[in-house]
Amino acid sequence: MENFPLINMEKLNGEERGATMDKINDACENWGFFELVNHGISHELLDTVERMTKDHYKKCMEQRFKEMVAAKALEGVQTEVTNMDWESTFFLRHLPTSNVSEIPDLGDEYRRLMKDFAGKLENLAEELLDLLCENLGLEKGYLKKAFHGSKGPNFGTKVSNYPPCPTPDLIKGLRAHSDAGGIILLFQDDKVSGLQLLKDGEWINVPPMRHSIVINLGDQIEVITNGKYKSVMHRVIAQTDGTRMSIASFYNPGNDAVIYPAKALVEKEPAENERVYPKFVFDDYMKLYAGLKFQAKEPRFEAMKAAESNAASGSVATA
Repeated sequence: MENFPLINMEKLNGEERGATMDKINDACENWGFFELVNHGISHELLDTVERMTKDHYKKCMEQRFKEMVAAKALEGVQTEVTNMDWESTFFLRHLPTSNVSEIPDLGDEYRRLMKDFAGKLENLAEELLDLLCENLGLEKGYLKKAFHGSKGPNFGTKVSNYPPCPTPDLIKGLRAHSDAGGIILLFQDDKVSGLQLLKDGEWINVPPMRHSIVINLGDQIEVITNGKYKSVMHRVIAQTDGTRMSIASFYNPGNDAVIYPAKALVEKEPAENERVYPKFVFDDYMKLYAGLKFQAKEPRFEAMKAAESNAASGSVATA
């Protein structure tokens, strides 16, 4: 755990910029995750988001979760549960259009707060994408443009709580998966742990740290970088004590964005493995992902590659 990549963003402004950029690059290549401090989002805002999210869970979500557990008889399970997760969630969509005003049970103050928080996370996501471009030798704005499509990126937030679980060995808080999208920004509980990533065949705890933002890379970054950066399997282990708060915001390509390895990165590769990742429309990938989320990502890439190949042969046949 002591080696988990911790990035102090303040150091990007001084003489340690080069070393800090190297740390980000190493994290993207070898971890798929890193943790940010001094990221520009105020501690006061983060504290308010945490307090109001936990209050909302207690008032509006906790009883519903208990009723769901009772209805599905999850309290006394004797064998491993593999088809659901021990989590209570709701989703907020920010871009291209917002649904925050439509979500039931949210107070006006909480709605305003989450809109403000989302705006700051969106800016941070775009700043991070440009840092990745710099490390990759891509022109500034390349990744943002690649994600844009005709209506701009998709950006949304999954607000989750993981209540105490009597049988954490039999049911996961969230089953292992890699994220389908672009770059994910997580504000997580600093007291109750549970998030783990898979590295070199071992599950490693992502350390909870007050006021930090945890970053992880999705499948689309792996495709665009032609595998230089990787998305990584991760999961949430349910805990017997304490409710863990998790607010994960997903900065993803627009539905009609066409995703493919950056030409500049493919040209750096030896001729025999020039382009190893497919070209596809993001929404097509998401439709495939919906049924295969909790499986390995490689078959998803292969399926998209086969679809690309079939489309190409079809266009040749009709030419």
